[in-house]
Amino acid sequence: MSPLLKSGLAWVVTLLAPIAILMLGVRLLLTPAFLQVEYRMPGFPADSYGFTMEERIRWATPSLEYLINDQGIGYLAELTFDKGTPIYNARELAHMQDVKKVLQTLLKVWDGALIVLAALGIWAWRGNWLDSYRSGWRHGGLLMIALLLAFAVFALTSFWEFFTWFHSMFFSGDSWLFAYSDTLIRLFPVRFWEDCFVYIGAFSLIVGLALAFGLKPKPK
Repeated sequence: MSPLLKSGLAWVVTLLAPIAILMLGVRLLLTPAFLQVEYRMPGFPADSYGFTMEERIRWATPSLEYLINDQGIGYLAELTFDKGTPIYNARELAHMQDVKKVLQTLLKVWDGALIVLAALGIWAWRGNWLDSYRSGWRHGGLLMIALLLAFAVFALTSFWEFFTWFHSMFFSGDSWLFAYSDTLIRLFPVRFWEDCFVYIGAFSLIVGLALAFGLKPKPK
C-alpha cells in the first residue's frame, strides 16, 4: 500500500474517532441507570410543582426508552397520570418526535462510523499498516480534545446561549421552549442538561487523552 493511501485512511480514522467517542458517551446516558444516578445527585433541584424523585424516575424512564425504541409517538401519548390526565401535551409530544428523529439519525451515523472504523482496523491488521491506523486514532483523540476545549469555552461563557445554539442546530424556531409547569421541564430541568453535557464532555476528554497519549509512537 502506498504511503499516500495509508495517510488518507489514517485521516479517515482521525475524523471518525470524535464521532465514535461522543456518541458512545451519549449512548451511555440513554439508560435507566443514568436516571437513577442523576436524580440522586447532590443539589439536583426539586420539582416546585410536586414531582417526587420516584415520580420523576417513573415518567422519565419511558420517555427515555421512547427515544431509542422503534415505537411511534403513541407510546408516550398513552402515558397518563393516576387521574387519567396525559403526562405530555401536544406540543411536548411533537418535540419528543423531533428529538427522536434527530437522535435516531445520530445513532445511525454512529453505527456507520463504528462499522467503517472496524473495517479499517481489520484492513490495517491484514494489510500491515497498523501503525498508520493507530496514528489515526491518536490524532482523533487530539482532535476530540481540541473540539471539547472549543465547546467548553463557549459553554462556560454562557451555558444558556450554548444551549440555545445547540437546539437551533437541530430544531426550528422555538419548538423546544416550554413552560416551567410542563412535564418535560419538570422531568428534565436545565440542571439535568448541564450535567449531561458535563458527563459527555468528561467521558470524551478521558477517552481523547487516553488515545492521544496512550497511542504515542514507540521510540525506535
